[in-house]
Amino acid sequence: MRNDIVHPGADELTYAIREIVTVAEELQAMDMHVYWENIGDPVAKGQIVPSWIKDIVSDLTRTDDNSYGYSPTKGILATREYLAAMRNNEGGAQITSDDILFFNGLGDAIQTSFLYLHPRSRVLGPDPAYPTYSSAEAAHADAPHLTYKLDPQKGWQPDLDDIRNKVKYNPQISGILIINPDNPTGMVYPEEILHGIVAIAREYDLFVVSDEIYANITYNGTPMVPLSDVLDGVPGIAMKGLSKEVPWPGARCGWIEVYNKDSDPIFARYVKTLVDAKMLEVCSTTLPQLALPRIYADTRYRAHLKEVSASYGRKANRFAEAFKDVEGVIANKPSGAFYASVVFKDGVLRDDQTLPIADANVKAYIGQHVHNVPKDKRFVYYLMGATGITVVPLSGMNSTLAGFRITLLEPDEQVFVAMLEKLTGAVQAYLAS
Repeated sequence: MRNDIVHPGADELTYAIREIVTVAEELQAMDMHVYWENIGDPVAKGQIVPSWIKDIVSDLTRTDDNSYGYSPTKGILATREYLAAMRNNEGGAQITSDDILFFNGLGDAIQTSFLYLHPRSRVLGPDPAYPTYSSAEAAHADAPHLTYKLDPQKGWQPDLDDIRNKVKYNPQISGILIINPDNPTGMVYPEEILHGIVAIAREYDLFVVSDEIYANITYNGTPMVPLSDVLDGVPGIAMKGLSKEVPWPGARCGWIEVYNKDSDPIFARYVKTLVDAKMLEVCSTTLPQLALPRIYADTRYRAHLKEVSASYGRKANRFAEAFKDVEGVIANKPSGAFYASVVFKDGVLRDDQTLPIADANVKAYIGQHVHNVPKDKRFVYYLMGATGITVVPLSGMNSTLAGFRITLLEPDEQVFVAMLEKLTGAVQAYLAS
């Protein structure tokens, strides 16, 4: 080309959750049974969308021609008013419909939020990271993503001292990101930790972003405290959506709620930029916005959430039980979302470990992928070849830790338990090889 047309941050755009799919699909073509534990799509894993939710959606498509048209730039006004009232009834930071902006899923919200952030402003995020955030933040800055530690030795709780030091000695940091409940660890941020993060943000004049896509998915008695409850005047943004809890990932319906916008003129101008960017795009998908208030207001919705969360809670218990006696790893029981992460302890992984693979063609294929890769990714490839279980290496989630993430999405608990038996057996065999 006459000029270099590649964005300087292009190499930072990675998504290990889907990158692993190509290998798994090849194994599937070799007649292996694949356990898809890499992607957090409840529908793909077999979760049934309640018929009454389907009725709401189909009724809108039959009776409301507006469901086929554009929505206003910020989103359907009645839906934004409904969400604002719901938020305000819970206490904490108060908002109006003007403080809500719809996107085509949170992926769109994340990309737009970082695209229009000043290039020299950074957002500090958790390690392990969710790749959409870490890649978008790194690409916008053309530099590796900045992270704070989630400590597996302390149930994945954030290290507040690490956050404070990162903020103090990196003056470009303008915001702090939390994912609550967390993906990939399943940790739910304790209220005192949230207050600690907000205190750091207040001290250093930062804003806070909280991804709350899993806010209604906690279990075994664990409460989820929303960002709006703890901000106390600090500027903040909560990211929310329909994809995980309805579940309706194909709706591509996410939104942000902006808190304390007028407390800082620079923050207010940044938020206006996001609205202006959406105006250029015209709008977000209309149908799910129209369906949202009907779904949320239905008396069956809370029962639906309770049932789904209880199922994840049972599988979280199964996960913890399966890994409790496995040497060489840390496997904290998750409390929210539908993920769990396993960390290999220091020194237990080597570059020569393997798992037995019976099929010669599969063995040869896996052998092509295990050279010059992180040690946890090497394990993941051998795990796939030996058992068909497909997980995500933590090295692919912008983490300094070696490990992997699985999901709790398998609807058949007997199948889930059988998968865990294969998985724990493979971990033990690999570490002993």
